[in-house]
Amino acid sequence: MAGHSQFKNIMHRKGKQDARRGKVFTKLIREIMTAARTGLPDPAHNPRLKAAVNAAKAENMSKDTIERAIKRGSGNEDGTVYEEVRYEGYGPGGAALIVEALTDNRNRTASDVRSIFTKNGGSLGETNSVAFNFARKGMVAYPAMAASADAMFEAAVEAGADDVASGAETHEVVTEPDAFGGVRDALESRFGAASEAKLVWRPVNTVPMAEEAAKDLFALIEALEDSDDVQAVHANFDIADDVMQRLSVG
Repeated sequence: MAGHSQFKNIMHRKGKQDARRGKVFTKLIREIMTAARTGLPDPAHNPRLKAAVNAAKAENMSKDTIERAIKRGSGNEDGTVYEEVRYEGYGPGGAALIVEALTDNRNRTASDVRSIFTKNGGSLGETNSVAFNFARKGMVAYPAMAASADAMFEAAVEAGADDVASGAETHEVVTEPDAFGGVRDALESRFGAASEAKLVWRPVNTVPMAEEAAKDLFALIEALEDSDDVQAVHANFDIADDVMQRLSVG
């Protein structure tokens, strides 16, 4: 198994997401505010805001909380402006990581991210030091129950997607960035709101990981995601299915 989505599956099975619900809401509110500030405050006419609102709804965020976040972002009521920043580095086992953050204090976030890398056996690099290991892609995800694998594949290809991976839990549709909005809208018109729809960094070069290195890498990723400023972490690990299975129940 390759890619950071497998780490997400492990954390979900271990119940980590519920334990970090407050942090998840903090990240979603920041994304909603930033999307509303950088575009129209109407999700119907702001694709980034629409994706953020859908993600918030998927986490059962209340309508009032979502609307307050949009209002705060579009009106900048509290004076807080979040800036998008990206960090790159290497983790245990030589895995490359891209960390995306929204911050109101670059110095604080850079210091925190560097400290997390150092404490967890990684090293923070310069911008573009690992980006060559990844490609920018659009990703639209649905639960497996939303459609059959054949139906999802046909609809995605017809809409202009590059690839579809269907498994026991999810369908994951991959697009070029320019085609992302059109594919997302076409799928949502047929299958309803996606569980996830966003631009991601997908690995094009992967690093095989032994079990102990994988444990250390996952500890680093989890520590990064525990930071309120960090919105997403992308990694290029490749872990054997039997090792992944042991990690998921360990």
